[in-house]
Amino acid sequence: MARRKRTPSSARAELGNLDVAACERARVSRDRRFDGRFFSGVRTTRIYCRPVCPVRPAKAENVSFYPSAAAAERAGFRPCLRCRPETAPFSPAWKGSLATVERAMRLIARGALDRATVEALAARLGVGARHLSRLFDKHLGASPGQVAKTARVQRAKRLLDDTKLPMTEIASLAGFRSLRRFNAVFAEVYKRPPSEIRRRQRKSLKISGPTQPSTAAQRL
Repeated sequence: MARRKRTPSSARAELGNLDVAACERARVSRDRRFDGRFFSGVRTTRIYCRPVCPVRPAKAENVSFYPSAAAAERAGFRPCLRCRPETAPFSPAWKGSLATVERAMRLIARGALDRATVEALAARLGVGARHLSRLFDKHLGASPGQVAKTARVQRAKRLLDDTKLPMTEIASLAGFRSLRRFNAVFAEVYKRPPSEIRRRQRKSLKISGPTQPSTAAQRL
């Protein structure tokens, strides 16, 4: 007997409290209620997006779903420049179900791993480093280190888009120990250097006209 082909509507791959069918419906309909709860990676372009991305949805067979931006990057996808995953709200599907992971995420967002180790973070949470890593892998699909790297790059991307700060200051505010490291990690994630993102941003401003001053630096 032939095996039934698994599709997004029939497969039930869990992403926290979500399944593939729910993710697919939210992606196609651009359901804002799901923004930040998952990310979709398009295998033909190697780009990952928020559910609300304005770009025409890719075919379902070319899409994979991830519980976090870090997990999508771990799988080899780069962030979409249209929907800007770095601006997605912090509302993972499992929020509220694991206090330890949620606390860790908030500490990482504040820079807990920019200068300290995973062991130090785990100690602050009252758990072992190996246990914390297992929790992250289970619920976020990425390690604490990968999540921290994504957080630093996302801070830098917001500053590149919303401020005129020099690269050295952006690197420092985003949590990078050196400009060289910032350039290398940013290019690894976005497949282009931060200077190119800055040029695109300036070109866009010239076309659309001036915008209101940003408070991105204060939000960090």
